[in-house]
Amino acid sequence: MLIGPNCVVGICYTLTDDHGEVLDQSPEGQPLSYLHGAAGIIPGLEKELAGKLAGDEFNIHITPTEAYGEYQPEMVRELPRTALPADIDLQPGMQLTGQTHNGPLMLTVTAVEGDQVTVDANHPLAGKTLHFEGTVEFVREATADELNHGHAH
Repeated sequence: MLIGPNCVVGICYTLTDDHGEVLDQSPEGQPLSYLHGAAGIIPGLEKELAGKLAGDEFNIHITPTEAYGEYQPEMVRELPRTALPADIDLQPGMQLTGQTHNGPLMLTVTAVEGDQVTVDANHPLAGKTLHFEGTVEFVREATADELNHGHAH
């Protein structure tokens, strides 16, 4: 069966950046499963996997526009320490969830200097070209429940 809309797909993969640093990988023997066409993975990867079969190997390079978008400097803000919960020992690299008019927003603390905290609302992989290498482990038709719920079970 070819990967296409309404298929459940399982892939084993390693994700690296341009320098070859491993950013993520599927656990040994535990493929990542997703419902193809339901926006469960980044658009560029889904597009590149379309038409592949179980057993196919892949080496795919995804640009930022097809992944997590370009890095947007305007999404970095300096906030007063009092704008954040007092009971948290803020450290660079910490991730916090902020509330906006459009719902929750993930923030990464990039600096803590005195009474000022710098946070970055960009996705941690924004602006990066992503390199996926792996194997398509399985492809099957999605069940009615999976289609109704919009994700693989």
